[in-house]
Amino acid sequence: MSHFLSPVFAPGFFQSSLVQIAVVIGALAAVVSAVVGVFTVLRGQSFAGHAFGDIEATGGSGAYLVGIGPLLGFLIAAVIGAVAMEAIGIQRVRGRDLATGIVLGAALGLAALFLYLETTASSTTGATISVLFGSLFAVSSSTIPLVILLSAVAVTIIAVLFRPLLLSSISPELAAARGIPVRLIGALYLLSLAVAAALAAITIGAILSTALLIGPAATALRLTRSPGRAMLSAGLLGVAATWIGIVLAYDSFLWPPVKQGWPVSFFVVTLVLVFYLLAGLPAAVRARAARTDQRARATASGLAG
Repeated sequence: MSHFLSPVFAPGFFQSSLVQIAVVIGALAAVVSAVVGVFTVLRGQSFAGHAFGDIEATGGSGAYLVGIGPLLGFLIAAVIGAVAMEAIGIQRVRGRDLATGIVLGAALGLAALFLYLETTASSTTGATISVLFGSLFAVSSSTIPLVILLSAVAVTIIAVLFRPLLLSSISPELAAARGIPVRLIGALYLLSLAVAAALAAITIGAILSTALLIGPAATALRLTRSPGRAMLSAGLLGVAATWIGIVLAYDSFLWPPVKQGWPVSFFVVTLVLVFYLLAGLPAAVRARAARTDQRARATASGLAG
C-alpha cells in the first residue's frame, strides 16, 4: 500500500504532526465556511464575506505586533467589523454595501499601519505573508481547541436560526410581516460570518479567505437549490479542496527548481475555482443543446414553409 501511495504522498506525510494539525483545522474551517457560506450567497452578502477577510488582515497584523495568536486577532477584528456594520445599518441591500465599504476602508488603513510597524520592527517573522496568504503548516496544536469551540458556535447559530434565517434571506419583508426579528437574525448571522471568516483566514490567509467562504457554497448552489443539500455539498467540496491542497503543498517541497514548497492557499483557491467552473458545465451543455435544438426547429420550419 505504501508503494502504491508513494507517487501521491511524499515521504513522511502521514507521520508529520504539522500535516495532522493542518488536516484537522483545515477540515473544520471548510465545514464552517460551507455552512455559513451558503447563507452568505443566498443573502447576496459575498461582498461582506470578502470585506471580513480584508478586515481580519488588521486583526492578524495587530496580533503579530502585540505578540498574540493570529486566530485571536482575526476573530477580534471580524467581530468588531460585524458590530460596526450592524451599527451603521444593514437592513437593506444598499445599506449593507455602504456599511461594508465604510468599515472595509478603515480596516485596510489600520492593516497597512500594523504591517508597516511589524515589518520595520522585525524583518524575520514573516508576518505579512502569514496574515495575507496563510501558513497552515505553521499553526500550533494549541489552536485546535479554540478552532473547535468557534466552529461549534458558528454552526450552532446557523442550526438554531435555520428557518427564520432562510426566510429573512429570501424575503426580508415577508419575514418581518410574520413577526421574525429580522435585524436580530441578521446580527447573529453576521457573528457566525465573522467566525467563519476568521477560521478561513487562518487556513488560507486573510485576503484569500473569501475563496473558501464563498467558492464551495456558490458551487454547491449551482448543483442544487436545497439549502441543506447545498451545505453538505459545499462542505465536501471545501474539505476536498483543503485536503488536496495540503497534499500538494507538502509534495511541492520536492518539486524543482527551488524545492522550497508552494503555499497551501494557492492550491486551495485554484481547486475551488476549478470546482466552480466544472459545476457550471452541465448547465452550459444543456443551454448549448437547447440553442442547437432551437436552430434545428427554425431550420425545419423554414424548409417546411
